[in-house]
Amino acid sequence: MSFTVLIPARLASTRLPNKPLADIAGIPMVVRVAQRASQSGASRVVVAADNMAIVEKCQAFGVAAVLTRTDHPSGSDRLAEACDLLGLDDAERVLNVQGDEPLIDPALINAVASLLARRSDCAMCTAAHAIDTLAELLNPNVVKVVLDAQSTALYFSRSPIPAARDFAGQAWWTQGSSLPPPLRHVGIYGYRAGFLRQFPTWPQAPLEQLEQLEQLRTLWHGYRIAVHVTTQAPGPGVDTPEDLERVRRLFL
Repeated sequence: MSFTVLIPARLASTRLPNKPLADIAGIPMVVRVAQRASQSGASRVVVAADNMAIVEKCQAFGVAAVLTRTDHPSGSDRLAEACDLLGLDDAERVLNVQGDEPLIDPALINAVASLLARRSDCAMCTAAHAIDTLAELLNPNVVKVVLDAQSTALYFSRSPIPAARDFAGQAWWTQGSSLPPPLRHVGIYGYRAGFLRQFPTWPQAPLEQLEQLEQLRTLWHGYRIAVHVTTQAPGPGVDTPEDLERVRRLFL
C-alpha cells in the first residue's frame, strides 16, 4: 500500500501565532506531526509550508518540506500545489494530516489510506469518532458528521447533528435510543492527487463559507466522502494556547 502524507503548515494563526513552530519538548509541533506520520505505512512524508522559516526548521530535523504560496484559502488548496511541486501522478494516494495533530495515531493514517483504496466510488476519505458528552456535541469547535448506511458522509457541521427533536438539551444517545451516537469529525483526509488538482479550480461553496469547513466544497460539487469510524479516541489537537499547554504536559 503506497501513499504520500502531506502536512499543510501555515505560519499565520489568529488563535495561536506561529503555531507550526510551537515548541513541544524541544521539537516544533509540525515536526512532531511528521514524526508520527512517518510511523505509518506512508512511502514519504512531506510538509507543505507557506513560510521559509517552517521549511528550514523541518529540514533541521530531517523532515522533507516544500514552500507553497501564502494565499491558499484551505489546506487542500495548499496540498494541490504541493502535488505539482513533488510531481505526483494523478492516481497517487495522498493523505492530508493536519499540522496541529502532534499525537496523530499512525494506525489511523493507515486506516484512511486503506479506505481510500477500497472506496473507488468516493473522491475523498476521512475519519470520525463517537461523541461522548453533550458538551462536545454542542461545542461549535467540534465538527460533527452524519453518515448514510455505507458510511458515506451526508453532511458536516459545527452545529449539533443529528438533532433529536424529543431530547432537546439532553444526551439522547444515552437515553435508550437504538440510534448510534453522534460522530465527531477527525481532521484527516485522503484523496487521489488528480482530485486534489481539481479541487482549487472549483469556487468555494456557500455552505463551506458559512461553516468554514472545506470538505463541504466536495459535497457541494457532487462528490462523495467515505468515512472511517474509529473506536480509538484521537489525541488532542492544538488550536489555542491552552491546547498547547495540555499537549506539552503529555510530553513531560
